[in-house]
Amino acid sequence: METPGSQSSLHRANLERVVRAVRLAGSLTQAEIARTTGLSAATVSNIVRELKDGGTVEVTPTSAGGRRARSVSLSGDAGIVIGVDFGHTHLRVAVGNLAHQVLAEESEPLDVDASAAQGFDRAEQLVSRLIEATGVDRSKIAGVGLGVPGPIDVESGTLGSTAILPGWTGTKPAEELRGRLGVPVHVDNDANLGALGEMVWGSGRGVRDLAYIKVASGVGAGLVINGKIYRGPGGTAGEIGHITLDESGPVCRCGNRGCLETFAAARYVLPLLQSSHGTDLTMEGVVRLARDGDPGCRRVIADVGRHIGSGVANLCNLLNPSRVVLGGDLAEAGELVLGPIRESVGRYAIPSAARHLSVLPGALGGRAEVLGALALALSEMGDSTLLDSTLHAAAPAFT
Repeated sequence: METPGSQSSLHRANLERVVRAVRLAGSLTQAEIARTTGLSAATVSNIVRELKDGGTVEVTPTSAGGRRARSVSLSGDAGIVIGVDFGHTHLRVAVGNLAHQVLAEESEPLDVDASAAQGFDRAEQLVSRLIEATGVDRSKIAGVGLGVPGPIDVESGTLGSTAILPGWTGTKPAEELRGRLGVPVHVDNDANLGALGEMVWGSGRGVRDLAYIKVASGVGAGLVINGKIYRGPGGTAGEIGHITLDESGPVCRCGNRGCLETFAAARYVLPLLQSSHGTDLTMEGVVRLARDGDPGCRRVIADVGRHIGSGVANLCNLLNPSRVVLGGDLAEAGELVLGPIRESVGRYAIPSAARHLSVLPGALGGRAEVLGALALALSEMGDSTLLDSTLHAAAPAFT
C-alpha cells in the first residue's frame, strides 16, 4: 500500500508527471521534460531509465540547440488511439499510437441526410477496417476521440442544434459510438478539435493561447487558453459565427440578424456568385478561381476576410490570443484572405492586442479535426495502465 506523502507515492506521482508530459507532447528531450514537469534533471534521468527498462518509453538520440540530446517518446506498441471526425459531407478516421504517429487514415463521403445511426454504423465499419489494416490488437485501444459539427452539452454529452447534420440533434454521440466499439469515447465539436490538431501538429505548435477559426458551412472557433481548450460551462464557447456585425443584416439560422456567419459561411457567400459562375460552385472552387485571378471570386474572398477580421478583433480585445489559425477551405486562399483579416484586426482591435497577434493559415488542411480527435483521446486517457506495466517490469527506485 502506498501512503500519501511516502517516498513510493511521491515516486509514483513523478512517474505520472513524466508520462503525461511525454504523452501530450509526443516526444520531448530530457531537458524539456525537466522544464515541463519542474523535476530536476537527475530525477528525470532516473525516471526515464526506469520507464525505458519497463518498455513504456523509447529513447532515441537527437540534437537540441546544436547539442546532443535524447528524445523520449512513448513506446510505439504501448497502445493506440482512434480519431473519428464527422463533417458536412465526409467521415474521416485515423488510427495513431501513443508516440503521436499516425498508423492509418481514411476518409469517405457521408450523406448529410443520413441518420445518426447510419453514420455511426459507417464509423464502426471504417474503424474496424483500419485496425485490421494496421494489424494492431483491439485490446490495445486506449480511447477514441470523436468530432461532430455542433455544440456538445458538457454535462449530458448531448449534441445541440446543428444545421450541418440536422438529423443528429439531441443524440449522444460519445454514448452511441462507445456502445459500438466498447472502449472509452470522448467527444467535442469540430472547431475545438481543429484547435487541438493545429496546436499539437500544426500552425499552433509552441503557443499557449490561440484561436482556431473554421469557416465552412458555418463559422466557429476553438479557443485555447493557457494550453487548454476552453469550452465554457455549457460547452458553447467559441461561437464566433454569431457575433453581430449588422443588426439590420440577413436573418441568421440562430434567429438573430447580421451574424458574422451570414457574411462568411459558404451557404451565404456562394449565392453571391451564382449569377456569374453557376449553381455548382463550391467554396473550394471559389478559392481556386480566386488564386487563378478571377476578379469576382477575389472580391468575395477579400470581403469575407474583412468580416472575419472584425470577429477576430473582438476576440483580440476580449482574450488577447497570441495566434489565430484559419482553417477550412478558405485557408487555402492564403494572403487573399489573410491580408484582409489582418487589415480589419489592425483597424478594430486594441493596438496592444493586435501588435502581439499573428494570423496564420492552418497547416493540416482537412486533417486538422481528425488529428485533433487523436489529440483529444491522448489527452483524456489515463496513465495507470502504462505505469502499472512499468512498475511490474522494472524494479522501482523506491520501495
